[in-house]
Amino acid sequence: MGGYSKEDSPFLLQYFMISISEFQKIILDHYSANKRDFPWRNIQNSYYIFLSEVMLQQTQTSRVVSKYLEFLELFPTIQDLAKASLATILTHWNGLGYNRRAKFLWMAAQQIVEKHSGIFPEDYESIDLLPGVGPYTARAIYTFSFNKPAVFIETNIRTVFIHFFFHDSQTVSDKEIVKVIESALPHTNYRDWYYALMDYGNYLKSEKKSYFHKQKGHTKQSKFKGSKRYVRGYILRKLVSDGKLDITEIIIPGYQAETIQEVVNNLLAESLAKKRTKSILVLP
Repeated sequence: MGGYSKEDSPFLLQYFMISISEFQKIILDHYSANKRDFPWRNIQNSYYIFLSEVMLQQTQTSRVVSKYLEFLELFPTIQDLAKASLATILTHWNGLGYNRRAKFLWMAAQQIVEKHSGIFPEDYESIDLLPGVGPYTARAIYTFSFNKPAVFIETNIRTVFIHFFFHDSQTVSDKEIVKVIESALPHTNYRDWYYALMDYGNYLKSEKKSYFHKQKGHTKQSKFKGSKRYVRGYILRKLVSDGKLDITEIIIPGYQAETIQEVVNNLLAESLAKKRTKSILVLP
C-alpha cells in the first residue's frame, strides 16, 4: 500500500533545495518538541480512530474533541453504534454539521458487525469499501490504526509540502504533491510521521502560512450563512430539539419556499428525515 522511494530521491534533489533526510529531521524534531495531544492519538483501537477520522472531515479539531468523547461514552463499541437508531446518532451528532457523515458512520458500523463479525478490517481494500469512506479516510485509518505505509494528503499535510518543496511555484496540484509525499515516506513509524506532518502544518497555519492560493483547483468553501447547508442544519436542529417539524411552517428569513422544499426533499432522499404525515417531518 502506498509505495515509497529511497530517502534521498535523485528526482527530489534535482529540483528542490532541501533533501528528504533534512526535511524529515525538521518535521520530526518539531514534533518531538511540540506534538499535540488528542484523545484519538497513541491508541490502537480502530473503531476509535475511525470515529475520529469521520468527525474530523471538514470540521475543526477544537469542535471535535468534546463530541468524540461524548460519542465514546454513549457508544463505547462499534456494536453499540451499530445497534443504535439513526435518530439517536443524529441527535448526538448535532453541532458537528455535515450530517450525512453520521449516517455513513452508522452504516459502516452495521457493515462491520454484519460482514466482519464486529472486528474492524485490517486490509485497506475492506476499509475503502465502508460507506462514506473515501481514499483519504481509508488510508488514514490504515496508517493510524495499524501503522502501515500509505500515501495520503489533507490540508495540513498539503501546507507542509507546498512550504518546503513548492514555495516558489505559482500553483501546484495534489498529484505533484503526492509524488513528494511518497518519496518522503520513512521506512518505519508511519503513524507518528503523519502526526508530525499534521502538527507542522498546523504550526505553519498559526504563522499565517496556509498557501491556499497556490493549490491548483482550490475553491474556497461558501459561507455557511446564506447557503443550503444552513437550511439543512436549521431543519435538523429543529427535528433534534422538537422531535418533529411541520414543513408548511418552516420559515427562514432570506430563503425562498422553493429552496426550503428542495432541502427537505434532499433530506428525505438521503434518509436523514422521514414523513410521519404529509406535512410532518421526523427523524428516521
